Amino acid sequence: MEERLLMKGNEAIGEAAIHAGCRYYFGYPITPQSELIAYMAKRLLKIKGATFIQAESEIAAINMVYGASAAGGRVMTSSSSPGISLKQEGISYLACAELPCVIVNIMRGGPGLGSIQPAQGDYFQATKGGGHGDYHLIVFAPSSVQELVDLTIRAFSLADKYRNPAMILGDGLLGQMMEPVQFKEFDEKNIPSKEDWALGSSHGRKPRRIVPFDLDPNELEKIVNKLGQKYQDMQKEVEYEVVNIDNPDIVIVAYGSIARIVKTTIQKAKQEGINIGLVRPITLYPFPYAAIEEVANKVDKFLVTEMSLGQMVEDVKLAVKGKSQVSFYGRTGGVVISPIEILQEVKKLLD
Repeated sequence: MEERLLMKGNEAIGEAAIHAGCRYYFGYPITPQSELIAYMAKRLLKIKGATFIQAESEIAAINMVYGASAAGGRVMTSSSSPGISLKQEGISYLACAELPCVIVNIMRGGPGLGSIQPAQGDYFQATKGGGHGDYHLIVFAPSSVQELVDLTIRAFSLADKYRNPAMILGDGLLGQMMEPVQFKEFDEKNIPSKEDWALGSSHGRKPRRIVPFDLDPNELEKIVNKLGQKYQDMQKEVEYEVVNIDNPDIVIVAYGSIARIVKTTIQKAKQEGINIGLVRPITLYPFPYAAIEEVANKVDKFLVTEMSLGQMVEDVKLAVKGKSQVSFYGRTGGVVISPIEILQEVKKLLD
C-alpha cells in the first residue's frame, strides 16, 4: 500500500510538481499561496541542478518562466489573484511562443486588492484568455488536496503535449486545508524530449525563433490560426464528474471547493426527499459543454453555484442551449457558501 502523507494543499502542489519533474520555480509571495513558494524554496534548493528564485515581482517571475521554458526546462510559477493579473502579458507571450509551463492560481477575493479569503472570481481571467490576443490556457479545477496533486502532475503532462501553458485554478480554502495524499511513482523518462524545439545547439541546428513576432498581418494570422487548431485539438482532454444524475429534481453545476460543499448538500437534501444531481467540471478549459447538454435533455432545472457574481454560469447557459432553466446562486468577497444556503436556494427553485 502506498504511503499517505498529511499535507496542506499549497505544499502538496509543490511536492506534486517536483514529482512531475519540475526543476525550475520562479515566484513571489502572496497570501493565500505563500506556503507553496516557501515549500519550493525548501525542496528545490536541495535538488542538484534545480533552480528556485524569489523574483522581485510577479512580472519578473513570469518572464523568468518564459526563459526557462524556452530553454526546455520543466517550470512552474504560482500566485494569487492580483499577482496572476500582473503575469497576464507574460502568459500571453508564453502561449504565442508555444512554451509549456504550469501556473498556479490560489484565488482570493477581489477585485483589486480584495481580501485573503477564498473566492472564485478569476474564472473569466483563467478561461477566456486573461491577457491580450486569441489564446487559451489548459485550466484544471481541483476540489481536494489529492486532486491538487494528481492534476498538477497532469497539468505538466498536457502542457508538454500541447506546448501550451496550463493552469491549476484553486482557491484559498483548498490551498490552506490539510488532507492525506498519495504520490504515485513518476518516471522522468516519461517527460518528452524538447530537443526539436528548445533553444540550444547540441545538434548543430539553428536556434528556434522563440518570440513569434511578425508585422505582416498574413503571417501573424498563420500563427494565430495554428494556435486555434491546437485549441480545437485540446477539446478531447475535457474532464468532469457527475453525481446522482439518474433522476434528479434539479442539477447543480459547481467546481472546486464549492463542488465539495454541494456534495454535502446532496446528502442533506436526500433526508428531505429532494434529489439533487451534480455536474462538476474538472477542466474549465476545455469546458464540458457536451456533458452538460446531455444532462439538459433529462432535467429542466439547473443551479450554478460559485463564489462570484456568476462567471461559469455563462458557459453553463451556452451548454444547455435553452433546453432548461439555468439559475445562479453565489457569494462574494471571500464568503464561503454553506450547504444550508444551497439547499434553501434549491427549495425556492423547486417551489
